Amino acid sequence: MYQNKSPRGDSPVSIIGAGIAGAWQALLFAQAGHAVTLHERSDAAMTASTSHWAGGMLAPYCEAEVAEPIISRLGLRSLDIWRRELPDTPFNGSLVVAHARERNDFERFARMTEGHERLDAPAVAQFEPSLDGRFRDALFFPAEGHVEPRRVLPKLHERILAAGGVIKFNSDVNARDLEGIVIDCRGLSARDGEPELRGIKGEMILIETAEVELARPVRLIHPRWPLYVIPREDHLFMLGATSIEAEDTGVSVRSALELLGAAYSVHPAFAEARIVEFGSGLRPAFPDNLPRITINKQTISVNGLYRHGFLLAPALAELTLAYVERGMIDNEVMRCA
Repeated sequence: MYQNKSPRGDSPVSIIGAGIAGAWQALLFAQAGHAVTLHERSDAAMTASTSHWAGGMLAPYCEAEVAEPIISRLGLRSLDIWRRELPDTPFNGSLVVAHARERNDFERFARMTEGHERLDAPAVAQFEPSLDGRFRDALFFPAEGHVEPRRVLPKLHERILAAGGVIKFNSDVNARDLEGIVIDCRGLSARDGEPELRGIKGEMILIETAEVELARPVRLIHPRWPLYVIPREDHLFMLGATSIEAEDTGVSVRSALELLGAAYSVHPAFAEARIVEFGSGLRPAFPDNLPRITINKQTISVNGLYRHGFLLAPALAELTLAYVERGMIDNEVMRCA
């Protein structure tokens, strides 16, 4: 990092977009004493937001298999911020499993990641009794966590209000019409200023069953993409997550078959589960799939979080705040227009 001349630190701060990226920006700026207004073009339910369809996994160690080192660096910092700001966030680890035919991929995953311990079959059954006899071993990542996006986002909004911030829903604003510092967290809607952005479709299925109980996310090594089975409250499980180079909405038949079939292979009881919801969100990504903070005078764009929104958003907000208050520049993330 190095120091640069930053905007006036006492200027009002307007943030556009109340999804996970904008919410963390608003929270940290409000806690630091700034006059914060968070604008969201949709209503408080935020069903049109990419965050509404996210898995909410906080898994920087697992992501190291395919992600650049910057994702691990920012992700590990974000874990500390999640623990600090929302201490009830579940950090009971994540589990990676594979069937015998994917053994080579499983061992590759183990080599490409760190921060895990190998569990034998009895230990797997101790950690997750529902998986007793299903897998001969697993990788356990004890430091990882997960959140339920549809529950945690309203909590962040409440924290913003408690810190003195203002949230305006149904507020479709233009950065040029706002005074002070503007932080643009609009995701794909920001392509008017970030033409390189593209949408990556992530599909999910929400199912309900009382026949399976999991205490943590379970990731199944898959020949094309990994399956996440993420436990939620009230006997719900989210199945995800695909990453498809497409900007249409909805869940394809192919993806539904793959996700449901893979879930069945994790535990046969999922075959009797009730399907509650199908859905998809478009994740904003730059060509390199890395996050970017772009500084253009009084406007700061935070975008390109790709499939790591809930993992990276706290650390990116901390970097933005450090720039505004102290002129600190993170060369791996920040660009000056």
